[in-house]
Amino acid sequence: MSKWWGKETRKGTPVVVKMENPNFSILEVESPDSPLRPVDKDRGKNAKQFTWVLLLRAHRAAGCLAWLGNGLWALLGTIKKRLILGQGVTAENDKSTKGRLLYRIILGFLITALAFLAFEIIAHFNGWHYFQSRSLHIPQTLEIESWLHEVYVSWLGFRAGYIAALIQSLSNFCVVLFLIQSLDRFVLCLGCFWIKLKKIKPQIEGDPFKSNDEENPGCNYPMVLVQMPMCNEREVYEQSISAACQLDWPKDRMLIQVLDDSDDESIQWLIKSEVSKWSQKGINIVYRHRLVRTGYKAGNLKSAMNCDYVKDYEFVAIFDADFQPNPDFLKLTVPHFKDNPELGLVQARWSFVNKDENLLTRLQNINLCFHFEVEQQVNGVFLNFFGFNGTAG
Repeated sequence: MSKWWGKETRKGTPVVVKMENPNFSILEVESPDSPLRPVDKDRGKNAKQFTWVLLLRAHRAAGCLAWLGNGLWALLGTIKKRLILGQGVTAENDKSTKGRLLYRIILGFLITALAFLAFEIIAHFNGWHYFQSRSLHIPQTLEIESWLHEVYVSWLGFRAGYIAALIQSLSNFCVVLFLIQSLDRFVLCLGCFWIKLKKIKPQIEGDPFKSNDEENPGCNYPMVLVQMPMCNEREVYEQSISAACQLDWPKDRMLIQVLDDSDDESIQWLIKSEVSKWSQKGINIVYRHRLVRTGYKAGNLKSAMNCDYVKDYEFVAIFDADFQPNPDFLKLTVPHFKDNPELGLVQARWSFVNKDENLLTRLQNINLCFHFEVEQQVNGVFLNFFGFNGTAG
């Protein structure tokens, strides 16, 4: 009996584990029968654990600093790029005085607004709170404390006598315009909902380019003339020409006209070299430059249509200098003309290449999507009229 009792008693004897490394503490494993004891939080911590915590926090701080450094470097790069582009634009338009005049007007308005803001802040800290009551109280001569106070009182009188009525009239006018525009947007949204509900959408029936002629499979592809007007487009000419040359269309049934109105000889040479590069690759592309810019962009397009070699082309596709069409653009637009003699124009929507660059481009993309998805569709379906989709048209 005593042996059995001693055996049961020794079952809960603590086990001591000793490590030769002095950096590790002694671990005591209590028996299951031992009562629960409050554990000291600082008991398990030692110098090595504290070092690891410091290293972990230092690693996080270094990662945060690296992220901030990358963001700051990207911001400085963007600012540098914008400044370089701005200097280039200023150098090219050095002879133009209208741009400098507009800049000075905007700068004058900005300086005036900042001056009035500083004046109001000074008045606030001096305790000249005359707008807290509903009735504006303008101090009399005996209540004026200093010359600055007198200037502020005169400014209040001028605002109350001349500016307030004008601002109120403009505010009422803007409210009326807002109500009219809100009603217009509401009607457009109803029309868009009806279009989505009835699934009204132009459809292409069958395969319009299918041909049974094995020797000449592209005989059903109509002749298409692609026009690309340009004028000093140093930043975008290469991407636009490259996208137009990669259109999925038989090369012998498509001609690309690069209509250059640039007055800078260096830009003319760059565009001409790009056209020559694609021409050597087998693309049917020509370069055309005018010495006299009659009619600007519209005159450039009209002048190119007078060439003798364009008379055999049935359709004309026009891309602005900053447009980059998808390869299937012609295959999605040209078939709408088949067996439809009443159709004279097919217009496609466009979008921004850098729509996800920052908050401003995302907001502009939302506005553009509403224009195409709502305004253009509703006007096209119910009114048979829609505006031009150019970037500045």
